Amino acid sequence: MVPTEASTSLRVAIVDDEEDIRELVAGYFERQGIHTLSAASENELTELLSHHAIDAILLDVNLGREDGFAIARRLRGHWNGGLLMLTGRADTVDRVVGLEIGADDYVTKPFDLRELLARVRSVSRRYANAPAASETVSKKFLCFDNFRLDPERREVRDGTGEVIELTTGEFDLLHVLAQHPGRVKNRDQLLQETHHREAGPFDRTIDVQIGRLRKKLGDDGKSPKLIKAVRGVGYVFTPSTHS
Repeated sequence: MVPTEASTSLRVAIVDDEEDIRELVAGYFERQGIHTLSAASENELTELLSHHAIDAILLDVNLGREDGFAIARRLRGHWNGGLLMLTGRADTVDRVVGLEIGADDYVTKPFDLRELLARVRSVSRRYANAPAASETVSKKFLCFDNFRLDPERREVRDGTGEVIELTTGEFDLLHVLAQHPGRVKNRDQLLQETHHREAGPFDRTIDVQIGRLRKKLGDDGKSPKLIKAVRGVGYVFTPSTHS
């Protein structure tokens, strides 16, 4: 679909092998002032990315004979933007896998178009507003243990100066925790502060991201020292040093 002029610069790629789904979502989004582009395969998506600056991608998990999860994993190797996975299965395992490989959100078909748009805007806002948001916080680095978190550049470096590769959701979660060492945060609070939405009854978004953060920061998942779980409550950031 050729993008039309709209009242916003937000560009969303809809990647689904079902043409009616692509047309349904694109039609609604464009009526709401969102630029849309469509693809039915990974090759078509790659072509779009080579010619357009895309803010968010709606990626179907079952893309014909192609594996949406594998495509998402390859995407995260070179592209940094809002990534939402679409699926026809209300499967917790699928949701966890999507979050593990760096997806920002997970939407089950059939979906409400208004809710889908709200989720896309929420995810895109976190990416688009990242530099501006840093202006409202102290530019002082947050240093803990052997790491340095830079709110302005939105990056974390280890003791050797190497950048720890984090997704937007992971960085936001670590930033929130690092700002409140020793303070227990429940899952609902963390989800609201990082994803701006409430948790569902079986929502494991925060748990999955905590697991990924521990792994990337070298924090033993079986006996964590940096991010500890408080049984029945949530998580607490417990660095040995913090400034």
